[in-house]
Amino acid sequence: MELNNEKSVSGLADAVRKTFNLAGQDIRQIPALTLAYLGDCIYELIIRTMLVEQGNCHVNDLNKKSSFYAKAPSQAKMMHGIEALLTEEEMSFYKRGRNTKSGSVAKSGTVAEYRTATGFEALMGYLYLEGRTERIFELVRAGTEALDS
Repeated sequence: MELNNEKSVSGLADAVRKTFNLAGQDIRQIPALTLAYLGDCIYELIIRTMLVEQGNCHVNDLNKKSSFYAKAPSQAKMMHGIEALLTEEEMSFYKRGRNTKSGSVAKSGTVAEYRTATGFEALMGYLYLEGRTERIFELVRAGTEALDS
């Protein structure tokens, strides 16, 4: 599909807004759990793409590998590895997500890890809606490196 070139598109979120004639919202008004909902998807897409591009593998094996990255303990470890890299604004979106109580119960890991992972996902959602794709990649890369160390 070709987009109209009237306005440049800086990222996937902008392309979605433009394609479907969406005005966009003030990101500060979007609930933290909604940002985490979106951020979880973006993070999962990056991880799945990374795993597929690493080489041919059975789907079941891909799912096992991606599940490792998606679990709360892994995301919490990644978040601790990137905290020092965050700007003040990024940290505020992370903390909003981390401090929001959800109705969900931690399936893997502790409540603290689950809340940290929710903060990480909220940060990813915020950066996605801001069109800051390169920043997402930078943080996910640093986070996966922290996870592997």
